[in-house]
Amino acid sequence: MNSNNALRTGKPKDCQSCDKTDCPGRQQPQNESDDMLRQRRNIARKMCRIDRKLLVMSGKGGVGKSTVAANLAVSLALADKSVGLLDVDIHGPSIPRLMGLEGQQLVMHESEIVPIDVGGNLKVMSIGFLLGSPEDAVIWRGPMKFGVISQFLGDVEWGTLDYLVIDAPPGTGDEPLSVAQLAGERTTAVLVTTPQALSVADVRRSVSFCRKMSMPIAGIIENMSGLVCPHCNGRIDLFGSGGGEALAREMDVPVLGKIPIDPKIVECGDSGEPYIHRFAESDAAKAFAKVVERIIDGKDADDK
Repeated sequence: MNSNNALRTGKPKDCQSCDKTDCPGRQQPQNESDDMLRQRRNIARKMCRIDRKLLVMSGKGGVGKSTVAANLAVSLALADKSVGLLDVDIHGPSIPRLMGLEGQQLVMHESEIVPIDVGGNLKVMSIGFLLGSPEDAVIWRGPMKFGVISQFLGDVEWGTLDYLVIDAPPGTGDEPLSVAQLAGERTTAVLVTTPQALSVADVRRSVSFCRKMSMPIAGIIENMSGLVCPHCNGRIDLFGSGGGEALAREMDVPVLGKIPIDPKIVECGDSGEPYIHRFAESDAAKAFAKVVERIIDGKDADDK
């Protein structure tokens, strides 16, 4: 798969400029009880104002997917892009903690939910903001999860964005399926793996999911890709090496980058400070910056 094709996009538009007569955003509910059509119409209108949606997925847990999603969103914001960060991990929302936003309260503007504003060009939304405490468990079946994700996409005041980074839970279940069905055009997947064979095998399923859903794949990020010893500067491949690159060749998808292990990433995650803010000159922060460059360059190449 050609990386430029995977990243193809258009400029954000609204329903006045859209020429697709079958778009849900143009369909009018026939009666007051047609709530599903009304919600899909709201979602279509909101998603048309967002240039690109990046669905961050992993085949299994423990690969640092939420950390990658948070730092990817911050990196895009630092590149002067207007960004939304949406946490659809209903049962284990990590974004409020990673972003230092635990305890934040949401407000309503007219009939819309106002996301938490972080620094002017980054907005954040998570089910974690709706829980009474971080210890509260969300015990929902699929239809309820579909409903709340519909609200996150259609009832949140996202405005016009360059990117909406969507952090999904591991696997190919209800949450990524709901996003794939609802987010519309210009939605691409960013797949996160670690180098070892077990993680790589699970990411193959994510690739299959994307292809079955006709969702382009922006590329693979190999996280935890080696540790540089702080004492001798020697490299230690704790989880093996090259698994993400081998999978990318096998499945014909791009490699967006390799993020090395840095104990400070754990420290920042626990303290709620985005890593790349605090350690902008580190190897891992520079690797995140290269990932963002590839995402932006791939998009811009198609816009010319």
